[in-house]
Amino acid sequence: MTSSSAAGNTGVSPESFSSSRLGALLAITLLWLVASVAHAGQAAIVVDATTGRVLGQVNADEQNYPASLTKMMTLYLTFRELKAGRLTLEDNLPVSRWAADREPSKLGLRPGQTITVQDCILAMVTKSANDAATVAAESIGGTETGFADMMNAQAALLGMAGTHFDNASGLPDPRNVSTARDLLTLAMALYRDFPQYAHYFSTTQFTFEGRVVHGHNHLMDRYDGMDGLKTGYTAASGFNLASTAVRDGHRLFAVVLGGRTANKRDSLMASLLDAGFEQSEAAAALAAAGQPPTGVAHRVLAALSPIASAEADPAPASAPRRVKHRGAARRSGHRPHHHAAKQLADRKSKRTTSKGSDD
Repeated sequence: MTSSSAAGNTGVSPESFSSSRLGALLAITLLWLVASVAHAGQAAIVVDATTGRVLGQVNADEQNYPASLTKMMTLYLTFRELKAGRLTLEDNLPVSRWAADREPSKLGLRPGQTITVQDCILAMVTKSANDAATVAAESIGGTETGFADMMNAQAALLGMAGTHFDNASGLPDPRNVSTARDLLTLAMALYRDFPQYAHYFSTTQFTFEGRVVHGHNHLMDRYDGMDGLKTGYTAASGFNLASTAVRDGHRLFAVVLGGRTANKRDSLMASLLDAGFEQSEAAAALAAAGQPPTGVAHRVLAALSPIASAEADPAPASAPRRVKHRGAARRSGHRPHHHAAKQLADRKSKRTTSKGSDD
């Protein structure tokens, strides 16, 4: 396995963690964004889950379309039902015509058949199946609209102030919006609140009805230490990714929104995590020596872009069925457009909306 790296002169002083490589990685990360400012919706954030500090961020509070990162909340509520005993992994959930008619990406479920809770989870994590997400939503919320109300209530409890969900899958909808910071909050909450189910996010493929279903998260196969989370794509959102990786018992979480291609998104994520691990290691060494952090990330990012600040801010409180792991009721009614969602839709009106919701 390999991780992204870079080298070069960043102008960062030697005493700043002795980390010219760290500065180069952060510079490349931000230059990728700054050079693409005409492309709406780009944002990134990386957080040290051990210390709860933001190591780097760009446009982290700007509302964007989450695409299939929406399914992280659908999974959160599914895990909540499992933990409370209202569902079991073996329960068979009915497939409605509404669920079966969801646009791809999908499993191809048929009206009237059933699917187990576990297969719904695996289908959402790997293939990002919209039909499976809708089945789970209707089974838990009665209708997808009712489930969206539950999603928004849970988002409020988690402090996701910039988020509004309107469906369970992330299929294109101008009312379905979030921010990089909120999605990172959700990713961390999944691991914090449901550690017993975190292993699902390392699933790369599973078998359903005799066929192997492959996952979309290809970076997980290449980046040393990455063991989850979730991909997302629509034409309006660009290529999104929430990731977590651990090295030497030290875990980072990161979110990238608005990548032009899956490869560019993955490269940016790898650079963010590389820089984050190096900064965290350097900060730990300074702490052991009784010295305060020097804030190299803040200075590098501030020099590159007036829209970015990576000053160490408090982060939100941290957080086998032929399954291959890496390493070890019909919807009804409509909601009015709220103001923020309408502004986002107006900003991105020139971007074509696709039917699919994942890469």
